[in-house]
Amino acid sequence: MNILVVKANNRPASQAVSSKMYETFMENLEGVNVTTYDVFAEDMPYFGQDLFNAFGKMQAGEELSDLEQRIVAAKQKAMDALKAADVVVFAFPLWNLTIPAKLQTFIDYVYAAGFAFKYNENGQLVSLMTDKKAVFLSARGGIYSTPETAPMEMAATYMKNVFGGVFGMEIIDEVIIEGHNAAPDKAEAIIAEGLAKVAEVAKSFSAVTA
Repeated sequence: MNILVVKANNRPASQAVSSKMYETFMENLEGVNVTTYDVFAEDMPYFGQDLFNAFGKMQAGEELSDLEQRIVAAKQKAMDALKAADVVVFAFPLWNLTIPAKLQTFIDYVYAAGFAFKYNENGQLVSLMTDKKAVFLSARGGIYSTPETAPMEMAATYMKNVFGGVFGMEIIDEVIIEGHNAAPDKAEAIIAEGLAKVAEVAKSFSAVTA
């Protein structure tokens, strides 16, 4: 089993709960082939016209600029990492109601027709990653699981729509730690309970391969 862990928070675990979730997952994982893709450590130019300029130059056999070379290589590296994985684990925070920009860039790289999805002859979307599984480990200091606040949550919801909905991955686990900033008197217990669940998820993969 090949597990890809996409780490999407560069704050230390002592300060960021989703970073601690990543560390807890890795510490409890045994007997599997695991690779970490740290979106903050990778060279990932933002997705935009530079990439399309590069595609045009490649088709014309023209030389790419340094930036164009970087973004083409970065996109290919992200796609290769995703393609090689049987299970993809995402560890990410809710920042300003959504995901970090670096994680968005990773998604922009792999959200490609012919790679993650295609359209059939009737114009309907067909998912191309139904053989893969996904796990979401996310933290948010506020409470976004009530009927009133859930529509504002655009991190975990977005990730599920992309990887489960469009790409077709089977979402096998989701651990959300929330409310630790909203209820500081309960923060320690909230975080501890969530990290215990993260450890269980990691150990379930280890058990499968034992």
